[in-house]
Amino acid sequence: MTLGDVQQPPRSVLLVTHLGRALATSAARIAVERLTAAGLQVRMPADEAAALNLDGVVPVPATAKAAAGCELVVVLGGDGTILRGAELARGTDAALLGVNLGHVGFLAEAEEEDLTTVVDRLVARTYRVEERLTLDVTVVRNSQSRAGWAVNEASIEKRSRERMLDLVVEVDGRPLSRWGADGVICATPSGSTAYAFSAGGPVVWPEVQALLLVPLSAHALFARPLVVSPNSVLAVELSADTPPGVLWCDGRRPVDLEPGDRVEVRRAVESLRLARLQQLPFTDRLVRKFDLPVEGWRGRAARA
Repeated sequence: MTLGDVQQPPRSVLLVTHLGRALATSAARIAVERLTAAGLQVRMPADEAAALNLDGVVPVPATAKAAAGCELVVVLGGDGTILRGAELARGTDAALLGVNLGHVGFLAEAEEEDLTTVVDRLVARTYRVEERLTLDVTVVRNSQSRAGWAVNEASIEKRSRERMLDLVVEVDGRPLSRWGADGVICATPSGSTAYAFSAGGPVVWPEVQALLLVPLSAHALFARPLVVSPNSVLAVELSADTPPGVLWCDGRRPVDLEPGDRVEVRRAVESLRLARLQQLPFTDRLVRKFDLPVEGWRGRAARA
């Protein structure tokens, strides 16, 4: 046998689907049919594969190894499903490609009506990969630590509605301020259009390397959103007499927080790899996703 006779393994993708949406399940059938016809191996988390019962699908456990060896993780759903896909892509070389079947879908690259084109571009490998900053999150309690991570944000929030949290916020090892607040959001530029945006934080262009800190209903004179260096370390300490709180990473993977706990957030070594099909400027994405009014614009492109 010569080197030229060695058979290369098939190209593989992991398909993640929002089973609660009829549109997503019908899109999954189309995607599987076209991908397998093109000679690609299609994996699916075992529970989704069993629910959809599609021919040619390889069921795999929904663990960190699910996307190992895959070229892409293709997600059919909204931002929540895309974040679930990011969990499966983490720790692998697979890039994430989202087809939006939800509402805003800022992490998605295409809409449902583009599905056929998406599959064709995937088969032809006519896409580029963009690296996005992610977060490492550490909870420290009595010298013991617990690690987590996030794509969009890590939010420290009160556990009950009755009382605010008493928090001390720190940047790069120095105390910044003490707040009575509903919580604090530590976000990435990708997350600036998610929870941080709804809390009044700024929109940050994805190519800007930075971390965001956004207070939630803080009762303090100095309680404005902050944009800090990507190399900064943000820390939030719960005072000894504050009510219990909860840490959410991307609105998922909750960790209960007790008085005296400390949450540290820093840039992760590992980035999120997003597959991009378009060269659409981020400004145009904002206009399209938020349906912003731009009638009457008379810029250079409009005059050309």
